[in-house]
Amino acid sequence: MSNRFSDLGINEQLQQSLTDLQMSVPTDIQEKAIPVVLNQKEDLVVLAKTGTGKTAAFGLPLLQLIAVEKTNVQGLILAPTRELGQQIYNNLVAFAADSPNISIASLCGGIPIKPQIERLKTTTHLVVATPGRLVDLVKRGAIDIKNLEYLVLDEADEMVSALKEEVDVIIKGIPKSRRTLLFTATLSGTIKQLVQNYMSKHVVHLEADMETLGHQGIDHQYVVVEPIEKLEVLLHFLNSKEGQRGIIFCKTKAAVNKLAKKLAINKFSSGAIHGSLSQGIRDRIMGQFREGYIDILVATDLAARGIDVKDVSYVVNYHLPDTYDAYVHRSGRTARAGAKGLSLTILQKEEVEDITDFENELGLVFNEFIKADAQSIEENNGLLWAKKIFKAKPNREVSEDFKAKIKTIFHHLTKEELVDKILANYLAQTSTENLKSEASKKTKTK
Repeated sequence: MSNRFSDLGINEQLQQSLTDLQMSVPTDIQEKAIPVVLNQKEDLVVLAKTGTGKTAAFGLPLLQLIAVEKTNVQGLILAPTRELGQQIYNNLVAFAADSPNISIASLCGGIPIKPQIERLKTTTHLVVATPGRLVDLVKRGAIDIKNLEYLVLDEADEMVSALKEEVDVIIKGIPKSRRTLLFTATLSGTIKQLVQNYMSKHVVHLEADMETLGHQGIDHQYVVVEPIEKLEVLLHFLNSKEGQRGIIFCKTKAAVNKLAKKLAINKFSSGAIHGSLSQGIRDRIMGQFREGYIDILVATDLAARGIDVKDVSYVVNYHLPDTYDAYVHRSGRTARAGAKGLSLTILQKEEVEDITDFENELGLVFNEFIKADAQSIEENNGLLWAKKIFKAKPNREVSEDFKAKIKTIFHHLTKEELVDKILANYLAQTSTENLKSEASKKTKTK
């Protein structure tokens, strides 16, 4: 591996920015891709999982290839979500900090379009966009992409499924002579079809060292549960990770909302993001997660694209993803920048056989996570109950007279005695509830 970006042909201005960003040693995919983008003319397909340094792999050479004396849009980077698009834009701006003549614009959906139209009235060399917003701007005549020289499709595996129609419109409107750089986590059949349809016959294929980078530091585990105990097993796991940051993935927006509500009831520091929330709410929740004001993010797959947050200790697949691609993107949110992380998948018995398919397709090994026993679950439920009491806000409507009478009952008890009595009352209540639940089950089975 090259020791310096200068060995790869990166110019002094960009090198200075990388030094300021404390990026000194190129990753495997950066070492492979940067010289190809800088020195060759062919289209490029890069197979690289999240966390391998993809943005710098295409961003640095692209910034260097921009002809600042020209005023037209020369490069277009398409991303499937605004979160990922904004992340790429921020990285490019940071890379170009010592190259002030390069003009970069972010044209992503979910925010007002008028400021973007005004922005495009000034010189713009490089654009980062989501497909839907770019199509809208092209139709309005706000942007001209007819002289485009470089097209980057990042996380192309997502765009060829959910956003194929918009991508088709864009590609029909740009020159056939442009150079296309495609980055994907998996080389599925739809990606191969896209390469065949959109790219030249002579394509350079590169692959990140998946063994040393793509899954480095991620411990892949699964736990088998009964449907009735799924939430309790999750809550036990989350309590064991108190103070650490994690992301829980659900299959649907409704499931995200339901689980987020359960976490809130149990006083976990959490937030939820999915596609039906306004961009403002998504940005606020992401900001709180990124800044450490909340520890747990509950998300759908698409909404979580572009989450690049350091120190995410674990990822939980509350529902097994439908595709191998989705698992790659989910698990890749942890163990970033050389850190360690856990990817835990919660399964029902009939889903266990699917793990072998994931192992074979992705070249991974999943270890079984031994779920907590009944006693540990009960104790954890007690801890959650205690947290609810601790975090409960005082009722200001209670009269002072009534409050004084309650205090009189407890006034002679020490703190330890009061805790013992409250705990004994809680255990007696839960024991009664458990007996009622068992009786109800027996009645139903008769």
